[in-house]
Amino acid sequence: MPQSGPATGSSDPADAPPFPATGRRVLVSGASRGLGRALAQAFAANGDRVAVHYGSRRAEAEETLAELSGTGHVLLGADLADPAATAGLAAAAADALGGIDVLVNNAAVNTPHPPATTGYEQWTDAWQRHVAVNLLGTANLSHLAANLMIAAGTGGRIVNIGSRGAFRGEPDHPAYGATKAAVHALGQSLAVALAPHGIAVASVAPGFIETDRVAHRLAGAGGEAIRAQSPFGRVAAPAEIAAAALWLASPAALWASGTVLDVNGASYLRT
Repeated sequence: MPQSGPATGSSDPADAPPFPATGRRVLVSGASRGLGRALAQAFAANGDRVAVHYGSRRAEAEETLAELSGTGHVLLGADLADPAATAGLAAAAADALGGIDVLVNNAAVNTPHPPATTGYEQWTDAWQRHVAVNLLGTANLSHLAANLMIAAGTGGRIVNIGSRGAFRGEPDHPAYGATKAAVHALGQSLAVALAPHGIAVASVAPGFIETDRVAHRLAGAGGEAIRAQSPFGRVAAPAEIAAAALWLASPAALWASGTVLDVNGASYLRT
């Protein structure tokens, strides 16, 4: 099992070998479909070995696994709302891959709960589930992976999938926006804390992404309005967001540690 206390690996990044650009051990959470599948595909195509995590959608995760290029990939299930299951996932990924060099925190809950029309019981349930998975699941998995990286003494990368909703608000999904804002802040805290161990941490803040899960929202007039949010007149393809995450996990992106990278087609601009 991954250690729960402070790791004892080298604290001097200069002592670690150069962080590799390929052939890495990568854990992608929430990789059963959509963006998670695109992330797994991008790292596999890069020559990395990928642990494909799923929460409940095993059949879809098996499809993801089957579509990956290369060999040495593995399928792992766990409920990230359960700290013990999260620890088991990190341990299983490290055992199957021989360690973890890159963690991509993609798993998230995003169910509607507009405050004016959602009953109190449903409201509190929504908040508890969003916090448990989106924030605590990300924090716990990051802690476990970071300690494995520190113990190995070879540095590492943690990439969080955040959201533009953390900045512009999510009126029908307020817990999603709030937890993604917290994920951005978590990533920046970890970036400072883990830099002495050669671990870079950054976040991607996508806008709307075209996936099967939201296909119904892109139909008709509603879809036209969503596409019009970007001056490019469209929404992102999952592969575009995956490419940004792949770069943030690369050796070239070390100095981007701590950043929150907007990848939203100029649909929301901030300074």
